[in-house]
Amino acid sequence: MSTLTRHLNGARETVEVYSRRVRVPMLGEVAVPPADKIAYYAGLGVLAAFQVIEWPIALVITAGHLLADQHFSGLVKGVGEALQTA
Repeated sequence: MSTLTRHLNGARETVEVYSRRVRVPMLGEVAVPPADKIAYYAGLGVLAAFQVIEWPIALVITAGHLLADQHFSGLVKGVGEALQTA
């Protein structure tokens, strides 16, 4: 297997992990993050619920991670498309 093929397969798998969608009634299609991200967000929620950290801090951390994931997802899709055209 060539290096280009391996990179293409890796990029495709990464895009598939970040592009899972579920159809929710009345909301439409919703993107679902990977299981490790869901566990991370749940952990932040538990820490905020038990007042280990304040709610505003948990919201800021969550928003930062969501923005970083969104940027990373777009970057991975761009790399995958570039590799497919090569």
